Amino acid sequence: MNRPPAPDGGEFGFIARHFAPLARGEPGAFDLTDDAAVLTPEPGRQTVVTTDVLVSGVHFLPDTPPADVAHKALSVNLSDLAAMGARADAYTLGVAVPRGADSPDDAWWDAFCGRLAALQAHTGVVLVGGDTVSTPGPLSLSVTALGSVPAGRALRRAGAAAGDLVCLSGTVGDAAL
Repeated sequence: MNRPPAPDGGEFGFIARHFAPLARGEPGAFDLTDDAAVLTPEPGRQTVVTTDVLVSGVHFLPDTPPADVAHKALSVNLSDLAAMGARADAYTLGVAVPRGADSPDDAWWDAFCGRLAALQAHTGVVLVGGDTVSTPGPLSLSVTALGSVPAGRALRRAGAAAGDLVCLSGTVGDAAL
């Protein structure tokens, strides 16, 4: 992860405090001290990749609790993997942190990363890298999730046919709320 300035020890301290704990257990993440991760796919599996960007004021309200923002940021990607029949394995996180008074404080990041840790424990994914930058604009988050499927078994929208079973979880329309 490239490291933006942070008021309490700089970018390296920001990453070490908030994000490096989310990479524990994945040796190829190198404790987020390198510019990239090295992952080895299992034989006979294909990698599935998906990315979603969330921008404060567009995809979530600026006063949305940080745990809810984290949940949405990771979950929308895990949902994309599940839709293709993929097992979720890892993710990267890009954060564009606003400068000045609009910048979330450590308590905000603690709550945000606490929810990511809970989702990781629940789903088995692990943070393997990303990027951090400062911006004059609103808080922006980008998650890229990586999963895998047995070779040739990815479920695609183009493969849908009349008579297929369509399953939904939760209540239709809850995301709009």
